[in-house]
Amino acid sequence: MIPALSIRQPWAWLIVHGYKDIENRDWSTPFRGQVLVHAGLTMTRAYFDQITEELGNSDMLPAGGLPSYEDLLRGGLVGWTRIVDCVEHSTSKWKQEGSFGFVLRDSRPMPFVPWKGRLQFFNVPEGALKVHGHEAR
Repeated sequence: MIPALSIRQPWAWLIVHGYKDIENRDWSTPFRGQVLVHAGLTMTRAYFDQITEELGNSDMLPAGGLPSYEDLLRGGLVGWTRIVDCVEHSTSKWKQEGSFGFVLRDSRPMPFVPWKGRLQFFNVPEGALKVHGHEAR
């Protein structure tokens, strides 16, 4: 079994492409190690537009910007990251006050695998990746 964490778009895209180094949660975790990044199914057009505007106003958008609303894959596994720490304070521009920050490293995208997400961490059988032509890393 491989641990996975569901993250709403466009945050999942920003993580697996190496732009976002903190995932903010209202809960702490002792977990350290590699996890699959699952892009949650929920993302309204209004939410996407609001986040794009906020990131643009703060100079936090990548140089090429985000993919379009239609191109952000949802409802499946989109990449990998490694949780190396869980902190309450950080100098990262992505850390939100009043939250716990999962410190992320070695993030990378992978070809999309449709998969139902869950709250908190959840497990994905290694065989599910092999069926879709991916190896667990």
